[in-house]
Amino acid sequence: AIIPTYNRRELVVRAIDSVLAQTRRVDEIVVVDDGSTDGTEAVLRERYGDRIRYVHQANAGVSAARNHGMAIAQGRYFALLDSDDEWLPEKTARQVEWMQAHPDFGMVLCDVERVDGEHRPVDIMRRRDVIHEDGWILRWIIHNPSLVPASALLKREVVADVGGFDVTLRTAEDIEFHLRIAHRWKIGVIELPLVRAMRGHEGLSAESSTYDDYVRVVEGAVANAKGLVDEVELRRALSATYARNARGMLMYRRWSDGWRLATQAWAITPDTAQRLELLRLVPFALRRGVRGLLP
Repeated sequence: AIIPTYNRRELVVRAIDSVLAQTRRVDEIVVVDDGSTDGTEAVLRERYGDRIRYVHQANAGVSAARNHGMAIAQGRYFALLDSDDEWLPEKTARQVEWMQAHPDFGMVLCDVERVDGEHRPVDIMRRRDVIHEDGWILRWIIHNPSLVPASALLKREVVADVGGFDVTLRTAEDIEFHLRIAHRWKIGVIELPLVRAMRGHEGLSAESSTYDDYVRVVEGAVANAKGLVDEVELRRALSATYARNARGMLMYRRWSDGWRLATQAWAITPDTAQRLELLRLVPFALRRGVRGLLP
């Protein structure tokens, strides 16, 4: 288990406890403290002692912390767990069993129960909504590459092959990792919610720059997927990415950036449904602009 954390001493305890509560024992729990200043080390050493492998690094971001953890971990499989998320008790057993039954696959995902900041249920992220069949899934996720890292279990050979998380990305590093693995390895899905993931709190994904990172990642993935995925599908995926992130930029009143992406989306595809969605950005932007003028 690879658990990066930064100034979340109460939340990371919940995460670690969920690993210790697995029905299939986890051989090694690596907690990488990314420069916390809230007393995380003292709390974890007192509570867990040698039941976890605690390492501290100067603050370098979540990608560097995950990479550090994977570099020192000893196991055959790596299971990621952000410090604000939790595993449900059967997670490890189900995923290891699945991987052992599918030795030619590199990674397996599961459904995710999403909760709010008070740990109240919000919804279920069902992977089959995007990934329609196991195997070479790039053609599916190029349209929607979202990844909850806590839902993944992967072979250590995958990281040796494709590398770790991209430390140059402030956000969208998880979708970039997902796309890179899908380019070279088969991926499967267990259709059960085996993870509880927090959403809608203080994470980096709430920042405006997230949209720039997301677009850059998908543009790179589309370029790399030429010859592997049908050209029409790639254009549709890129158009949808531009449209989705145009809306986000308009929410932040980044008018020129939002309209630039919307224009690019319109030019890429003649798909009627996608163009109708783009037209709906006009009244949306007008409403945002009017609200911005109100006292």
